[in-house]
Amino acid sequence: MLDTQISDLEQRIESAVAQEKTSATRAELLRSIPGIGPVSAAMLIAEMSELGRMTAGEAAAMAGLAPVPHDSGAMRGRRAIAGGRRALRQALYQAALAAACHNPVLKPLAKRLKERRKPHKLVTIAIARRLITIANAILKTGETWRPQVG
Repeated sequence: MLDTQISDLEQRIESAVAQEKTSATRAELLRSIPGIGPVSAAMLIAEMSELGRMTAGEAAAMAGLAPVPHDSGAMRGRRAIAGGRRALRQALYQAALAAACHNPVLKPLAKRLKERRKPHKLVTIAIARRLITIANAILKTGETWRPQVG
């Protein structure tokens, strides 16, 4: 029963995105990125309409994926992500899990971070930040994703 409801909701979301030409074009561009599926693309379109008209740092900050310093005077604290749009960050986290395994550009990055013994969540957030940066660049240029490894 739940699978049927999930399938129905996904179809309704895709039809809502497809009804408007601009959203459909943006969704097609976003879905060209390995790791970004229909749900992630719909979340990016719905939660971040300004994507494609901002810098990479602004996009990461709005998604809540930019490191925020916890400094005071001479004390330097750890950096952690904070703020931003929670639902979007959660969708990007799930997309980052898929991208870390299937995106030919982000997979080596994840492997390098894991080899340096970085925590799993740090690796996933780093991939999510790269995904939002790539999505911003793709929407800015209007061209589909092409891997440029090396």
